[in-house]
This record gives sequence, structure tokens and C-alpha cells, in this order.
Amino acid sequence: MKKIIILILCLLLLCGCHKNVDKIDDNYRVFYEIFVGSFSDSDGDGIGDLKGIINRLDYLNDGNVDSDSSLHVQGLWLSPIFKAGSYHKYDVIDYYSIDPHFGNMDDLKKLVDEAHKRNVKVILDMVINHTSNQNEWFREYSKARLNEDTQNKYYNYYTTETRDTLRPDRSYNIVGSSKKWWYECNFSHEMPELNFDNEEVRQEVLNIAKYYIDLGIDGFRFDAAKYIYFNNNKESIMFWDWYVEELKKMKEDIYLVGEVWSSESETNQYIKSLNCFNFTSAGSEGIIASTAKGQNINSFTNYVTNYLTKIHSQNSEAMYIPFIANHDTDRCAGYLTVSSKDAYMAANLYILCSGSPFIYYGEEIGLKGTRGGANTDANRRLAMLWGDQDTIKDPVGADFGNEKQVNGTVSDQIKNEDSLLRYYNKVIKFRNKYPQIARATYEKIDLKNTKVGGFKLTYNDEISYLIHNIAKEEMTIDISSLGEFEFIDYIGQGEAKLDGTNLIIGPQTSLILK
Repeated sequence: MKKIIILILCLLLLCGCHKNVDKIDDNYRVFYEIFVGSFSDSDGDGIGDLKGIINRLDYLNDGNVDSDSSLHVQGLWLSPIFKAGSYHKYDVIDYYSIDPHFGNMDDLKKLVDEAHKRNVKVILDMVINHTSNQNEWFREYSKARLNEDTQNKYYNYYTTETRDTLRPDRSYNIVGSSKKWWYECNFSHEMPELNFDNEEVRQEVLNIAKYYIDLGIDGFRFDAAKYIYFNNNKESIMFWDWYVEELKKMKEDIYLVGEVWSSESETNQYIKSLNCFNFTSAGSEGIIASTAKGQNINSFTNYVTNYLTKIHSQNSEAMYIPFIANHDTDRCAGYLTVSSKDAYMAANLYILCSGSPFIYYGEEIGLKGTRGGANTDANRRLAMLWGDQDTIKDPVGADFGNEKQVNGTVSDQIKNEDSLLRYYNKVIKFRNKYPQIARATYEKIDLKNTKVGGFKLTYNDEISYLIHNIAKEEMTIDISSLGEFEFIDYIGQGEAKLDGTNLIIGPQTSLILK
């Protein structure tokens, strides 16, 4: 009997090491974008790597639903990890090799396995619009064109024109020493664009996806999704309709999101088959930052409701994918300050909302970084500030002085109950606690106030209300029109309570009523 008791205790201890963060079994998850080369360095070379991410998994999600030292994110988006020529890796040399700066395939497998133990999905940044000009496909293509070898498999792998057929709305570069052939390269002459009229190219990108799906990858973020056919949405959308359908045959619950950086009139054309990042939410003038800084709350609630209506008319399963900043934008700590608590309110607005929000690494500690010019995108991808012995360094080209980082490190903030980092921990736990926040049908409510507003949430035939006070002072609102409530829960810079039909809600505070 004594041996049995000891065995049971051991099993309980083992199970306790990685409790499921939650019971989430769908794609309504909080994702965390990692710019791999800037996140965490495991081998002392100053460059982030996959082992570095593995070492930081407990920081991202330690598997304990009650933890105060973990972010509780349920998904990781890794910036490109394939072998490439640049520090950013958006110029792929070999899709079947991990860039040696980041590790190897075994490291990726271990990362995926360890993430899955914590119920965390991992998606890869898939760059298929173009490759590097050092890619073997392009080398073979160039050789075939120069030799007029039409039997070479790669002869039509890239979009090609002659001098007479060059289009004025696109960029081209001559193929080697050829006097006849020009390849399309709208991002850079070092990034030739693949020819998706070629069935072999289409099969190639299917094979790549299958390789990583078989390895355990949960999905993909697609770079430059609207440029599959440059300035031709109709053809690009037809490609995504086909590609997504094929990917879902491989993995029914695959997580897919596309970068269609444009107006919503253009972006929403892709929604039928592919969830897309919501760029209206992002940036210093985006709806999240503007609202967090005091703009009429009803502009936000109107926008979210109308956006959900639009995308669901196209695709009933489409999701709102909000973010404030990513690797291509200036960091939000420059315009959402910690001292004003605007950064805290912004977290409430987009994490406590429908769909699947994306946090950019370092956002949770107020990491700063702004581009000084066209050649300083590295300033938006600075080294994570751990405050321990991590040897991670800023990427090549960065010139954003460390003296501008005034919000502290992970080590500083993890010990401070009121820090931005600890707040992100709390707000994600709050979201996870109430599944209707991510999954409900949203309907705006009008509380006749420019600072207090929110949504009626309908989920599993139950009604809840999600309400935000963006003001920097306590507000009292009559909510008799909303009915009676069983409970109230809140998160923010103040408290919330009901006094009869009056809702008293603290400054920069959000709540849920049921």
C-alpha cells in the first residue's frame, strides 16, 4: 500500500509540472510574435535561436493556469527560421533547412513538442511570394534561361519578361548576363518572385507546408499574401482559395493568417478563405491606440461590431486578428506610455476582444524601438530586455540607443505587481477565464457616454456584457436598460461594482457582466 501511495504522489507531481494552461482546443488564442534572432540567445553568439525560445517557454506559458510569472499565451508565431541570407530571413535560400544561426531541425522539433505540452500552438512565417536569389531554384532558373534550356524543371519557376513586355507597375532585374530575360522582384533584386502559374511551383509550396505540418507545426503566417500575383487581387485570391483548401486537407484545424497590408476594402476580399491581420487596429493612429488614449469609445465599439459583421458575411468562421505593432512597425511603447496607463488600457481593448490577438515580443515590458530611416528596420526588432545573463544583442543595422529604454527589463517587472508585464499576465488570464470574450457574437451597446461603452456578448445561448471605461477617472453609468446580472468581474486600474442600476467603474478598467 505504501508503494502505491508513493506512486500516486509521484504521478500527481509529474502532472502538476505542466497543467494545461486552459481547456482551449480551438484557434481562438492569444499569439505571441517572436522575431527569433532578437529574442533569446542560448549559445553566446549574440543571436537569438530556437534553443533560446525553448529556454524561455516557462516565461511564455509555464503550463500552470494560476501562474503569476508566465504570460499564458497559447500560440507562438516565429519569424522566418529557414536558411536565408539576411538577418531578417525573409529571403529564403532553403525551405528545408533551419538557418544555422537559429539551430537545426531537432531544435525545432523539441520546441514544438515542449510547446504542445503546454497547449501552445506554433506557427511559422511562410514566405512564398519570393525567395532569395541565392536559392538553388533561382540558380537553376538563371542557368536554364541563359542556356535557353526549356527542358530544365526550373526554367519557369520565376515570373519572367522580356525587355518588350516589362510592365511599368512592377520592378525587374536582368537575369545574369542575359540580354533577353528579366525576372520580377518587387521587394528587392535579391528577392525574385515565384511564378504561380507554374503547377510545379504550386506543388512545391504544398510540399513545404506538408513537411512542417508532418513535423508538428500547427499553421502558418503568410508574408505578403496579396503579392502572389502583384497588383492582381483576383488571381491572388484564387491562389489562396486553392492553397488553403489543400492545407486544410492536410490538417483540418490548421491555424492560418495572412498579411494583406492594405485598406479593408482590399483586405476583406481575402477573408473568404484566409483570416487576415487587422491593420486598422495597429499603429499610433490605429483604433486601439486612439481609443486607449481617450478617443470616443463608441468609435471603437462601432468599428469592431461592423468589422465582425463584414467578415462574417464573407466567412462565418472568420476571426478578428488584432495587433498593435509587429516587426514592420514602430513599437507601441513610443505612443502608449506606461506612466499614463494607456499601454494597460490598450491591452484590455484588444486582448479582451473577439478573435485571436497577436502580441509582439517585448510589448509586454514596454520595449521601445522606432525606425530612423529606410535602412533601420532593425530598430523595430531590438534585443529582448531580459535583465539576466542572456547574451542576446541588437540585430545588424540597429542604432536605437539603449538609454531610450526606460521601462525596465523582464527581471525588473516580474517582481513588481503593478508592472506592465504582470498586467499582461492578468489580462490574458482574465480572457481565458471567460471563453465568451473570444468566441461570442458581438453587438455594440450605447451607454450614452463617450468614455464608457462595450458589447453585448451572446455565447452558448447566454448573454454577457463586456464594458470598458477608457477615462482616467471613475465613472458612474445607469445600466438599467441592460437587465439584471448574476455577477461582475473586472480588471484595470480601479474596481467596479453595481449600486442598484448604476454601474460604478474605476479608471481605465474593463469588466464583464453576466
